Amino acid sequence: MWSDNETGRDFLNFQMIADTAAEMIVQANGQPLSLGVSGSWGVGKSSMIKLIQKSLQAREDGKFIFVDFNAWLYQGYDDARAALMDVIARKLVKHAEENKTSVDKAKDLLKRVAWLRLAKLGASGVAMAHGIPPVWLAGDIAGFFEHLTAEGVASATEAGKQIVEGAKTVIKAKPTPDSPPKEIQELRDHFEETLRELGVSVVVFVDDLDRCLPATAISTLEAIRLFLFLRNAAFVIAADDKMIRHAVRVHFGDIDRDRIDDELVTNYFDKLIQVPLRVPPLGTQDVRAYMMMLYIENSGLDQGVRDSLRKAICKQLGESWQGKRVDSNFVIPLIRDCPKPLIEQLHTADRLAPFMASAKQISGNPRLIKRFLNTLSIRLSIARNQNVTVDETVLAKMLLFERCGGEKPYAALIAKINEDPEGKPRFLKPYEEKVAAGAALENVPPEWSQDFTAKWLAMSPLLADRDLRPAVHVSREHLPIITAADSLSPEAAELVTGLLKMTQPNKIFKDRLGKLSKPEAGLVMERLLVEAKQVQEWSQPAILWACMAVADAVPEQGERLADFLHTVPVTQLKPAIVPTIREAAWAAPVLKRWSESANTPGPVKKAIEKPGKGSR
Repeated sequence: MWSDNETGRDFLNFQMIADTAAEMIVQANGQPLSLGVSGSWGVGKSSMIKLIQKSLQAREDGKFIFVDFNAWLYQGYDDARAALMDVIARKLVKHAEENKTSVDKAKDLLKRVAWLRLAKLGASGVAMAHGIPPVWLAGDIAGFFEHLTAEGVASATEAGKQIVEGAKTVIKAKPTPDSPPKEIQELRDHFEETLRELGVSVVVFVDDLDRCLPATAISTLEAIRLFLFLRNAAFVIAADDKMIRHAVRVHFGDIDRDRIDDELVTNYFDKLIQVPLRVPPLGTQDVRAYMMMLYIENSGLDQGVRDSLRKAICKQLGESWQGKRVDSNFVIPLIRDCPKPLIEQLHTADRLAPFMASAKQISGNPRLIKRFLNTLSIRLSIARNQNVTVDETVLAKMLLFERCGGEKPYAALIAKINEDPEGKPRFLKPYEEKVAAGAALENVPPEWSQDFTAKWLAMSPLLADRDLRPAVHVSREHLPIITAADSLSPEAAELVTGLLKMTQPNKIFKDRLGKLSKPEAGLVMERLLVEAKQVQEWSQPAILWACMAVADAVPEQGERLADFLHTVPVTQLKPAIVPTIREAAWAAPVLKRWSESANTPGPVKKAIEKPGKGSR
């Protein structure tokens, strides 16, 4: 399994981009900077900002203070704007105390943040004075126990007095509160002074804005705006710009819609972000390299070996523009005594990568790729736990169709597998043959994507002649397995069990078989023929006695047995089968076909030509 958390280890070949962003922050030399890391959900924004931070840490010599802020974690518990200011101020206090420098200055900044939070709560003072803090302020009040004061509240209830008394013990009342605008400017000035005295720059990494509700996202952006364009302050903001633009539209919902779309939304976000940095989409080479690195990470190889392989793969990927490839032919030779399971997984990555990169349901999204591989891993574990033998490459191909082929086509595929007595999707064979010959697909169901289906059919392994019941069995997340045998009555199921134990001809089941309905007798024969298809030598196999017992009791099934024997390769025939079936009413066409075949063994032909009664 692979964790969905961001990582500071480069699996996406983003290090060069991260190093460039870090260099920009260093070269700013204290000048204010805001950098936006944009991209859709799951493309690696969080990993990118982790790599930027790691790159800065490798360059800095105590000149940076790093602040990580995840607005999504505060949603519903605290005001994101106030929380961001508080997190930054507390980080500065901690740094000042650790370095015994400008401690009072940093603590004063924290108090100023508290007063701004108090100003925000002013409108709710009446409710608080009566001991009834609004529910939506619960998070704010909890954060005020270290900062707030409320002198002059004379009519508070006992509950309200306890709240304000707890806050009063931490900080004395500010003698003459200034207006909020003046407080904001003083906060900005004090922030710059604190950083100057500490001799550091603060780099704030803001993540998961696109997971927040519009109000929380806007609140966080407003707090960022408060600190923007101040010396020694840099912001790295990771967000899906489409989600942020949606939040802005919601925020300014009462304004003319056309103006919101064309001007206001763009201007609002662009004024916050000086340097836009978009996470690059992954192509086939990138996806293949990423999957291989994920497989290597879980391979059990020594950590040093894994790191060395990761660096080699990223280096090769960085030179892919020169025509160099990252594939199993490149990676496997790098691994001394490469374990066989890992070799198979690297080959699987080779086959899957083009689909992962191009299928619109995945589109090279790293998070979706991880989810795909995790699902595959879970199903393999289910197979092992249930002692089901399943080929990983087959399972991967089936999962790919499930994820990208469409709900109706996947349901149709499963239905065909369930209907076939051997669990084989034989209807795919003509399609596979056309694709192999380079011909265009014809008569494909309209709901099947022509482009995806053609590529999927050509992907190794071919499935038309494979028993897919094991793969379907461990993939029962959306569709159940319903086979013909499931329709057998208890009586018919018991007869099948008895017939499969036959080792010689007898009529013990004839009466009971004759009482079955015609459809159910057909299901019994179908179940027996599934076993018959496994026979490789046709002399007098036990399954033949069982099939003939059904044909004897239910004449209609004789024709079905004859049809089956027509499909048996004549090279598998032995002379003893001839007298075994000769006297059966349905046998003449079968014997005639065998006698006319040029490939039928000579002894079998002689047995057919020899007159006489059968051995039955």
